Amino acid sequence: MDLMTIQKPPEGAHAEADGVTYHYIELGTTGRPTVFLHGGGPGCTGWSDFGQVAPLFAEDRHCYLVDILQYGKSAKPVIEGPMWDYHAAKTVALLDTLGIERADFVCNSWGGTIALNLAAKYPERVRSLTITGSMPVFHGPLAPLPEGGRRGRNARDVYYGGTGPSWEKMRQLIARLEWYDPDAIPDATVTLRHEQSLDPEETALAGASDNPRGDWQDLTAELGAIQAPTLFLWGMYDAFLTPDYPLMLARMVPKGNLHIMHHASHHPQEERPHAYYTAVTGFLNQQHD
Repeated sequence: MDLMTIQKPPEGAHAEADGVTYHYIELGTTGRPTVFLHGGGPGCTGWSDFGQVAPLFAEDRHCYLVDILQYGKSAKPVIEGPMWDYHAAKTVALLDTLGIERADFVCNSWGGTIALNLAAKYPERVRSLTITGSMPVFHGPLAPLPEGGRRGRNARDVYYGGTGPSWEKMRQLIARLEWYDPDAIPDATVTLRHEQSLDPEETALAGASDNPRGDWQDLTAELGAIQAPTLFLWGMYDAFLTPDYPLMLARMVPKGNLHIMHHASHHPQEERPHAYYTAVTGFLNQQHD
């Protein structure tokens, strides 16, 4: 394993974008703009999901680790209407605020689905996509159902339910759904995620009986419209979807590629940051404007 222990997150900054406030951490000052979008698990942030690997990219890239809306230190609005359309439009507004005309996107899970939709709807803003563990369509081997793929929501319900969130429950969630080797999970990662999950607004969203995250969308039609080169980088033992699923996605995207990483599950960028960086950098270096 090539594990790196996550460090304390930098302070970061806030940016207004079309009526909402985003929090982001900026690393590196030169090179191509690279936007990192994290997953949708309890307590996830840009730093919790990419803080181990982004410093490697920042050696020659201008990196932005974004807390997606409803997570981290970003605003937590109630979303009405199609959820991925909402997130894509607001993310483009964030790019406008930050002065980013075009970016490479490196994404995990929910963040990857946002980026795929963004690439379809706003193609001029995307140079390339790296997507790990995302679920944009509802068919194919072990794909989630139209109701949204209940496994993730069930895990959230278990974490916030019963006696409520705890450090031990967070570690169990990460071990069961996100990491291949439970013994390798750093205590600092568990603590970071657990502390963020206690945010009152995040707790309220998790316990809401209505649908504050917006209406789930199937992006089958959108995938065929994506012109950006796309790398689907998957853990061999992803707890949500086997490698059959990203193979299908790679064939649906006109410039799709697939890389399967051994000894990794849903968060290979955390478990194997050096291997992840090497694979993604190789892909990015092949892209030419």
